[in-house]
Parts: sequence; C-alpha cells; structure tokens
Amino acid sequence: MSGASTSVTIVTQTTIRPESADAFARWQSDTHAVVATFPGFIEQQLIPPRPPLQVDWVILQRFSGLEQARAWLASPERQARIEGATPMLVGRDDVHIVKDDASAARTSPVSAVISTRVKPGLEAAYLKWEQKIAAAQSKAPGMQGYRFEPAVPGVQEDYVAILRFDGEANLQTWMDSPERRALVAEAAPLTAEFHTRTVQSGFEQWFRTVAPAGGPAPAAWKMNMIVVLTLYPTVFLWGVLVGTPILSGMLKLDFPVALFIGNVFSVLLTAQMVPWTARRLGWWLSPAPGRRARANLQGAALLITAYAIMILAFWKLS
Repeated sequence: MSGASTSVTIVTQTTIRPESADAFARWQSDTHAVVATFPGFIEQQLIPPRPPLQVDWVILQRFSGLEQARAWLASPERQARIEGATPMLVGRDDVHIVKDDASAARTSPVSAVISTRVKPGLEAAYLKWEQKIAAAQSKAPGMQGYRFEPAVPGVQEDYVAILRFDGEANLQTWMDSPERRALVAEAAPLTAEFHTRTVQSGFEQWFRTVAPAGGPAPAAWKMNMIVVLTLYPTVFLWGVLVGTPILSGMLKLDFPVALFIGNVFSVLLTAQMVPWTARRLGWWLSPAPGRRARANLQGAALLITAYAIMILAFWKLS
C-alpha cells in the first residue's frame, strides 16, 4: 500500500462500555469536528454495534492519501481525543489503514476484518498460508470479495484480511466451518496475535446526509420503514402503469424478464427517493437526545398513517 494518489480509509473498531454508548457517540461527533480540519480529510462514517454479530463500534475515516491519513494518526490532536475516550473503552482498539476500495463496511452487507500479528521471521510462511486460506474461502457460499493488506512497517504492524459476504448467515457459516478452523489452527504457530471483528452494512449509504456529522447512522428500523414507504408505491405503480399493460401486455415479455426490468427500475428510483425522503424526515431519523422518545412516536405514527393511506388508495385503484 503506497503512494498518496490513492485514497485510503482508516478503519477503527472498538468496544465501548454499554453505559457509555451515548457519551461515545457525542465524543465521536466532536472528534469528527477535529479531524475534518486536517488536510486530505474526505469523510467520516460511524457504524454503531448490532449484536450479536457486530459488537463493536466501527469508525471509517477517509483521506485523499496515505500521508494525510498517517498525519492524522500521529497527530497530538488525535492523541488528546483518544485520552478523553479511554474511560469508555473495553480492551484494545483495532486500527487499520486500507485502500479505499477495501473499505469493509461500505462494500457489502456484512464483512469480517481479521488482523494478525505475525511472529518475526515467519512472514514468508504466513504469506504462503494466507494464499491457502484465500483459495479455500473463495469457494464459500455468499462470498462477495476478499482483500489482503500486508503489514507496513511504521504504519501498521498487523496483516489485515477483509472478507465480504452477502449476509450474516453465510459469513457465520464460513467462520464456524471445520475447514476454516483447521486452517486457523495450522497458522497458530506463525502468529502472535489474532483478532476478528465484524462490520455490518445495509441501507446506511442512503441516509448519510441526515446523520449528525460523524455520528451514527439512524436506527435500522427507521431506515427500513422509509425504504418501505418509497418502495411500496414504486412497485405498485410500476406494475399497474407499465409492467402489466406494456411489458406483459403490449410487448408480451415473459414474467421473469418483466419482473427483472421492474426490479431494476424500482431499485434505481428508490435509491433517489429514499435520500430525498430521509432529508425531510431528519427530525425523526436523528432527533436530539432530549426529544428522542417523542420524535420516535410521532415519526412512526406518521409513516404508519402514510402506509394506511397508500393501501386504501391503491386498493381502490386496483
């Protein structure tokens, strides 16, 4: 990993005491205000825990190049921020620098970030083993991609592997498989430390503009409700106005083909409608802590009412 022309992402995974969750979110928002002043900073995303699979907080800080990322990591400003968060932490942080296209939390629904500290003098043997496990996991159901970042002296001492899967079940199946367990045991004599952490992702990319700067994404149930709010009328109206009369009627396309075209259209339109809707419901998606309970009830009631109105209107239309 070299050169400053390629953007990089600092991936920080940390475990926070349960009682400190709100305080940590506020601390991270303040940290974002500090890192945003550094040259080369592009964006930050905070992904809160989603037990049982993801128990860590994940912070993604994207920079325009490696040197800019290293400057932030080594800065006294960052060190001061870390000292302020120490009472909230449980155990050690995992901090890695990866090329931007390897950002685990943005490229698939679920990813595992595996960091390994290799014993001195055994690097060649470890790299040979890494090729072996990479070949094995490439055949795992649901595997979407794999990235391996070697250790870089002075930047990060760990070797980092990022496994991307289409869902929790397939990732967990591979992680618990006898084949993988045997391979991990085979590498044990080569390694000094070994950490595996999981990152989930879903609709968050559609809701970035409504989350507080550097703060966590909105609650998953709220994002799901907005997706349904925009997807339901899109699918219904497409079927009534285009799918049935034109694709299946005039063009006489087979159902699988017509359904595929409808799905493509629905996803493309929903990707535009969800951010637009989310911005107008920002008061509900990311309410102030003091009015969170009231905002949650008001927003949920508003969307449920909208659902009922659409169902009644479409029922009469059909």
